Amino acid sequence: QVQLVESGGGLVQAGGSLRLSCAASASTFSPYPMGWFRQAPGKEREFAAAISWSGANTAYADSVKGRFTISRDNAKNTVFLQMNSLKPEDTAVYYCAARRGAVVTTTHLDYDYWGRGTQVTVSS
Repeated sequence: QVQLVESGGGLVQAGGSLRLSCAASASTFSPYPMGWFRQAPGKEREFAAAISWSGANTAYADSVKGRFTISRDNAKNTVFLQMNSLKPEDTAVYYCAARRGAVVTTTHLDYDYWGRGTQVTVSS
């Protein structure tokens, strides 16, 4: 079973940057597409970004496109989310997820393994 641990969250001013990391415990990390989702208080969990196991295919929510970049280092079983030009509306708990499949998808229902999340707070 894959275990995922997020890190890198924190408090940042609007316009600032953060880099989230997600470390996977299992050697089976490599074949899985990975995704980042986020959930703000009182709102449903929403898709932010996803990446194929090779890194060749990525997907982004319109709300983060051009500001966030997802990447992965399969040798280190780690996926990253570089977040630039942060806005107060980016405030949420950010979750890393892994999908037992070959295709990158954008719905949280397709993902099988989840981390516990890391809080990102953007002040105005």
